[in-house]
Amino acid sequence: MLVLEGSAAIGGGTRTEALTLPGFRHDVCSAVHPLGGASPAFARWPLERHGLRWLHHDLPLAHPLDNGRAAVLAHSLNETAERLGDDAGAYRRLMQPLSDHWPKLAESFLGPVLRIPRHPVVLARLGLAGVTPSTTVANRYFNTEEAGALLAGNAAHAFLPLNRPLTTALALALMTPAHHSGWPIAAGGSAAITDALASYLIESGGEIRCDSLVRTLDDLPAHDVALFDTDAAALATIAGAALPRRVRRAFAARRRSPGVYKVDWALDGPVPWTNAEAHRASTVHVGGTAAEIAGGEAQVSRGRNPERPFVLIAQPSAADPS
Repeated sequence: MLVLEGSAAIGGGTRTEALTLPGFRHDVCSAVHPLGGASPAFARWPLERHGLRWLHHDLPLAHPLDNGRAAVLAHSLNETAERLGDDAGAYRRLMQPLSDHWPKLAESFLGPVLRIPRHPVVLARLGLAGVTPSTTVANRYFNTEEAGALLAGNAAHAFLPLNRPLTTALALALMTPAHHSGWPIAAGGSAAITDALASYLIESGGEIRCDSLVRTLDDLPAHDVALFDTDAAALATIAGAALPRRVRRAFAARRRSPGVYKVDWALDGPVPWTNAEAHRASTVHVGGTAAEIAGGEAQVSRGRNPERPFVLIAQPSAADPS
């Protein structure tokens, strides 16, 4: 296998660099990796031997609300449910069937998509609730602000209005592994994931070439199969006439998702959360209630900057001082 990387270094967003003050290192993109920890492929590959070590916070997620309250996604499903008070039973009814079958779900959800599912009945459990908009599921299942906010905050990762179908599916696909493999960070930063994968590839006889920008198919060496890790418009440009015209047009016209604004903080002390649980979490969702999150995401989908945007805060240094 040959990997062609257009940049001077591999990894893309999965890099860790000195972005602020001397002595501080920051993940360029995502710092917390729920689906990395849950990946069946990562579990099969000897990545620990190549330097990847997952670290876990006390809690995967905290979602602060007004008056010092917070919804908490704990490693234990029962603990999460009990913290939701009146919604404890509803949370168990929604999550327990998914949690009980998560290994099979993970294989279907994170595995190759172009095949007949090996566990169609189990996958249907995710599909029945997952196809429903998260706003509908929150209203149908939950009565407390905490439970609704927990679902909405995870659904907001879809970058879609929360009244759209399938937003619940992503929320459940993030929440369920929290009760199994957690929401881990990579020791030393996300670059450790890239480094481990690259080391394993090279050990297996592969090769990586940086500064190898592919502008057309002619830039590729002889090959049997080529996989492109690009957006659709870039692939349409590279492939040109090798793609049917209707496919090129569809790729070129594909609407881009909303943008993200990221801030890296060099801290001289812990974040002064008013809720103590937020100090213990790998991720903190700051967005308010489910209705407030849905309102903000709806504005984003209309091309507007909401006054109170949904914010994801990662706290890797709480578990990894490096």
